[in-house]
Amino acid sequence: MIRRQLLVRLEPLLLIAVGGFAGANLRHFVDLLVSSSLPATLAVNVVGSFALGVLVYDSLAQPAIADNSRLVFGTGFLSSFTTYSTFVLDTVLSDPLTAGGYLAVSYLVGFLAVVAGRWFVGGGGA
Repeated sequence: MIRRQLLVRLEPLLLIAVGGFAGANLRHFVDLLVSSSLPATLAVNVVGSFALGVLVYDSLAQPAIADNSRLVFGTGFLSSFTTYSTFVLDTVLSDPLTAGGYLAVSYLVGFLAVVAGRWFVGGGGA
């Protein structure tokens, strides 16, 4: 019985770890494909915003995505695939005009990606 309780407690951590491993590796692959950090960071953050919008709005309706899948993809994969720290560093290291544009585009497109995720799961009218 104690072994089963331990497995029940460890399962969420293992699911998050698997998702985090996959997200971090895919993020690294995107960085290798895109030569500049600004477009790579913007791309992963927008894709991540869309995916998180899908996960969140799916959970508000009649969920089609299981709780364990949310742990793998939301907490694990998306948290290591997207990156706020790189976004901030890219912004600070850019010239002021580029930084301002990057901030505006990142927030606008990220917001629109979440709205698109909401629409995708059928929550557009809610």
